[in-house]
Amino acid sequence: MDLKKHIRRLSIATLFALTTLPMAAQDLLARQAPVDRKMKAVDTLIFKSVAAREEMESPAAQLYEDFNNKYAHRITNVPDSFKISLRHFCMPTTSRVVTSNFGARWGRQHKGIDIKVYIGDTIRAAFSGKVRIVKYEAAGYGKYVVIRHPNGLETIYGHLSAQLVSENQVVRAGEPIGLGGNTGRSTGSHLHFETRLCGMALNPALMFDFRNQDVTGDYYVYNSRTYDDESELASHLRGKIGNGGYTQELVRGESYNHNESDNSSDEIVYYKVKSGESLATIARKRGISLDRLCELNRISKSTRIRPGQILRCS
Repeated sequence: MDLKKHIRRLSIATLFALTTLPMAAQDLLARQAPVDRKMKAVDTLIFKSVAAREEMESPAAQLYEDFNNKYAHRITNVPDSFKISLRHFCMPTTSRVVTSNFGARWGRQHKGIDIKVYIGDTIRAAFSGKVRIVKYEAAGYGKYVVIRHPNGLETIYGHLSAQLVSENQVVRAGEPIGLGGNTGRSTGSHLHFETRLCGMALNPALMFDFRNQDVTGDYYVYNSRTYDDESELASHLRGKIGNGGYTQELVRGESYNHNESDNSSDEIVYYKVKSGESLATIARKRGISLDRLCELNRISKSTRIRPGQILRCS
């Protein structure tokens, strides 16, 4: 009898153990699930970190075969269509004044746009990337910097008075990379700014709106079939306006007056001399006397002026 009771008790205990085993296993799995999710999240973060580091070390590797500092630009295999991210940007300068558009100019192609800056003004990296070139070109860019970005673009900053970065340096968007200047083939202090895809110059106005200190969207899609028309429209919408007059505040980024030809205020207004103009024609155009124009610029009526020279008009 006692043996039967013992066997019955043992069977019940065994049955209880067998029935509770799956529950224990389920509890174990339940406790393990958050750990697995955490480990997966950590692995994802590590992967993203490594990928980002590799991308910065060799930006846009899928587009470019190499990373050399021999050429400022050289056209390679340009895709028929390519989506360029414009997120996480910084305007290269706070100046809102475009003095020269992209495209035909003086019998040749102008491969970028010119932004009025003063000597010593801070020039910043438009996107994060890696500095490919820091050089001087007397007959062209002057002191210039080329940066390759993970979004596929290369940006060029020309006519600098000083370069603040070195080749192969990794920079972040907004980091100072140079100072505004008048070096190289230049007729007045300004920033020559280029945006290139696989060496081919794209109109920066397609992506950057200097007047409003913003980009045109989260991304720009380059399409070889529609590019020319889009570029022309971009210059019309976001390129040079007026007859070249501007205020120091517009250049310094302190204010924005849409009516640039309105000189009724006490703001200092400057004018960039065009080819064929004289002091007399500029005085008439700006609505001041020739004597006053000479007085403001501390010059005489016989002073010879040159295209690109900056004159104060108020």
